This record gives sequence, C-alpha cells and structure tokens, in this order.
Amino acid sequence: MSEVGKVTLADDLHYMREALAQAGRAQAAGEVPVGAVVVNAGGIVATGFNEPIGRCDPTAHAEIRALRAAALALGNYRLPGCTLYVTLEPCAMCAGAMVHARITRLVYAAADPRAGAAGSVFNVLQSPELNHRVAVTAGVLAAESARLLQEFFRSRRQGA
Repeated sequence: MSEVGKVTLADDLHYMREALAQAGRAQAAGEVPVGAVVVNAGGIVATGFNEPIGRCDPTAHAEIRALRAAALALGNYRLPGCTLYVTLEPCAMCAGAMVHARITRLVYAAADPRAGAAGSVFNVLQSPELNHRVAVTAGVLAAESARLLQEFFRSRRQGA
C-alpha cells in the first residue's frame, strides 16, 4: 500500500516531471504530447504516453497505457494506493478507467476545458453515483504542460 497521505509537493513535482518526459516521447512520435506515470509505495510502477495514432487505437491514451502497465506490473487490475500523474486532465474514458482501477489519487498538470473529466467539463472522479472516488490535485506544473501542448498544436497548424 502506498503512503499517499505522506506525499509532498516535491514528490508531486518529481513525478510530474517524469510524466512530462513521457509527454515528450509522445510528441517525438507525432502524437499529442500527454504523458502519465503510476506511482505506488514511493516509486514508479508504470509509465505511458499517448499513442492512439501510431497504434490505430482510440483507447491508447497515456493514462490507459500507464494503468494497463501498472496492472500487469502489480498483478492486479485493481490499483488501490496508487497515484496517477498525468500532464493533461483526463477525459471521461480515462477517468472511468481510474474509477474501475480504484486509483487512490490523481495529480494532473493542465486543465482540459473541452473534455476534462476531473472537474473542468465533467467530474467523473468525484461522482456520488459511482462506487469509488479519486482524490484530485490539479495544476502541478500546469504551465509547462500547457506550453508543450500549445507548441505542438501551433506547429501542427503551421504545417510543420
């Protein structure tokens, strides 16, 4: 079981930087630069980055890739005690997967005012209708993540 209650801002910054490194891998592959890291017991269990284009898979979001890898690494489809760090607020699909996986905590960088499901558009993670709630910390290294996303889409619009 993780020591989620003893996490410091320094820990959140460290793991979000790791998620940003994963986002860089997505960008290098021509994907939207979103990265994710699953942490348990003070260490990284799994990572993931966006790959829906390269994998021809609409579910290959960074969060889903990291959750799948964490479940395999821990030998359980439930991930209690785990924290998911992601560079962009999760969509409804990814938030639903976190609820099903019983993720304890989500830390995200940039909000997604168009599709965010951790409070921006929807609040799947705190829905009283669902059987699990995920604690949410928003805005950790938000400017860095937003800058990466803005640069990616700017270059796309310019045809680069």
